[in-house]
Amino acid sequence: MTTNQLQNSFHEENSDESLKLYETTLNTFKLKFIYNREHLISNMTKKLTAIDLFSGCGGFSYGFQQAGFDVLLGVDNTDIALKTFAHNHHNSTTLNLDLHQDSAIDAIVDSVKNRKIDVIIGGPPCQGFSLTGPRKENDSRNTLFNSVFKLAAKLAPRAIIIENVPGFLVMYGGKAKDEVIRLCEEMGYTCNPRLLFAPDYGVPQIRKRVFFVALRKDLGTFEFPEPTHKESDYIGCEAAIGDLPDLETHLGEEKMEYDKKPFTDYQKVMRNGSKVINNHIGTTHTDHVISVISLVPEGGNHKDLPSGVGDSRKFNEAWTRYHSKKPSKTIDTGHRNHFHYKWHRVPTVRENARLQSFPDSFIFLGNKTEQNRQVGNAVPPLLGKVLAEQLKKYLIDEN
Repeated sequence: MTTNQLQNSFHEENSDESLKLYETTLNTFKLKFIYNREHLISNMTKKLTAIDLFSGCGGFSYGFQQAGFDVLLGVDNTDIALKTFAHNHHNSTTLNLDLHQDSAIDAIVDSVKNRKIDVIIGGPPCQGFSLTGPRKENDSRNTLFNSVFKLAAKLAPRAIIIENVPGFLVMYGGKAKDEVIRLCEEMGYTCNPRLLFAPDYGVPQIRKRVFFVALRKDLGTFEFPEPTHKESDYIGCEAAIGDLPDLETHLGEEKMEYDKKPFTDYQKVMRNGSKVINNHIGTTHTDHVISVISLVPEGGNHKDLPSGVGDSRKFNEAWTRYHSKKPSKTIDTGHRNHFHYKWHRVPTVRENARLQSFPDSFIFLGNKTEQNRQVGNAVPPLLGKVLAEQLKKYLIDEN
């Protein structure tokens, strides 16, 4: 009987029985409405979950957090990086583990306590695949990506993302690339690898990285998001860091106030509501180093120095000065060979963090050397966020 029929019955008969039936049915409708509404709200607000392997300080997963994912866990083998991870991720736990060991996989499974895992992300150490250093095919680090699949076999995530240097695609005859694709197929995932160029997605840094995105086969094949920027509107160094204190007369302090207003949209986004600046401490250079830096033109390097000057560094990246209107060179872990586009010094941790797209609210722990290593090893959070937002399109409906 419909509510209209009940209402008609009540008006015609005006009986107690009809009134009770009408009220009972109406209450049932109300309860169903409340249940369906709450169920809908629960589905809308329920967060997708992610685990970050080889996390370092967590740049990759911080982008996922910015996209609304619940990052449950960060796993690495460096204590100070994990402390930084815990400081900047909401309600996340960390584990210091050697992912060569099968016992580490069991420890991870125990730590998530049977929670549903939507995504496993990870950037295994890249030294064995880097085109800039010594390479050995039997380097044990070359097979660390297997730990991602060992964990996936136990947790059955709906998606897997593996990040590495471009050399991963071609080194050793492409064996590693082929093995990742084979494992994905064997475990029931489609796999779409793609080389991404960070400036194409608003990161003010020349950085190329390959991303393997694997989706459970019933979810389809992942299509990478279209670039948001063209070369003509790439974000340059000045647009990224030009609002930070110049440190010309002092080295800075652990916490500093902004002394300029942001003058680009990128700077406004990076400030992210911060009232103070952390990790913006300058470096004391010798007079000789300062004199050499002063001779390098904007965007130049050791090739632009006079004969006999700066001979202590003559490799490809030596004495490189950033260009104010172009993205920076790839941020590495040492930060000894790149210099500010204007000032005669190496960039601070905060400046390089900005160039990696870490917001100013992200605080790095440890000494300056440790902070620099964390920044250089990270996946740019903005790139992680772009991928996470695209991945949600495949996961959110089923979730």
